Amino acid sequence: MKWRGATVVTLAAMTVLVAASTVSAAAPADYVAIPSGSISSVLANDAAPGATPVDAFSIRATPVTNVEFLGFVSAHPQWQRGRAPATFADMRYLNSWRSPTLPGEANLAQQPVTSVSWFAAQAFCENEGARLPTWFEWEYLAAADGTRPDARRDPAWRARILSWYSRSSIAPLAAVGGVANVYGVRDLHGLIWEWVDDFNALLISADSRNQGDPDKLQFCGAGAISLKDRDNYAVLMRIALLSSLNAADTTNNLGFRCARSTVPPSTSAMKEPR
Repeated sequence: MKWRGATVVTLAAMTVLVAASTVSAAAPADYVAIPSGSISSVLANDAAPGATPVDAFSIRATPVTNVEFLGFVSAHPQWQRGRAPATFADMRYLNSWRSPTLPGEANLAQQPVTSVSWFAAQAFCENEGARLPTWFEWEYLAAADGTRPDARRDPAWRARILSWYSRSSIAPLAAVGGVANVYGVRDLHGLIWEWVDDFNALLISADSRNQGDPDKLQFCGAGAISLKDRDNYAVLMRIALLSSLNAADTTNNLGFRCARSTVPPSTSAMKEPR
């Protein structure tokens, strides 16, 4: 896969980026306007079958990067590793960073930040007047390729996405900035998993996952059994993973991006651990 628009920054140059990243006004995030539409979701919904409407919104073109998250934790030290309470972030929170205020050599500045909890991701987004996208918003965007709003019936499109699953999960992440889809959004597939605002509403019952062994609820692959469009394995795997998580959980390939409603949400104080 080719990546463009990405700057590889070594650890030696990171100190310069630390100071620059704490001034958010100097480098505003690139938000892309998304038109309203609808999505025939893979989520089974007997109460409302058919297409689900999606209101117009805007979203970050790429996932949040290490250097962007570094600016956030520098300005809000209560979200640094070792200071965020266990209620808001588990023991693996930012565990690959060199220190609480410096990503490690393997975490290049323009790589997507990972090992972040839902609470930390939501706090970052609220800090820039945004929120995490909903599942339907994410699925709506993820259905697109470079020329079509919905490419999900194209076997070649599916094969390209599924090729990601054959890559080693321990390989270093690429920088953000992959090929844009028809909306101008990048890296929805092939780079990381992403938090969504309503991840805990992606209900997959015990009957959907297994027929009698509740311990199997811990394994994300079983979550796809009774959902619609089972051939769309890549998206079903994301649902299964997200439905298995708690808000404080982190993994080394789970990051996020922020979204904004067309109608600005009511102003509220950023949720921060006390």
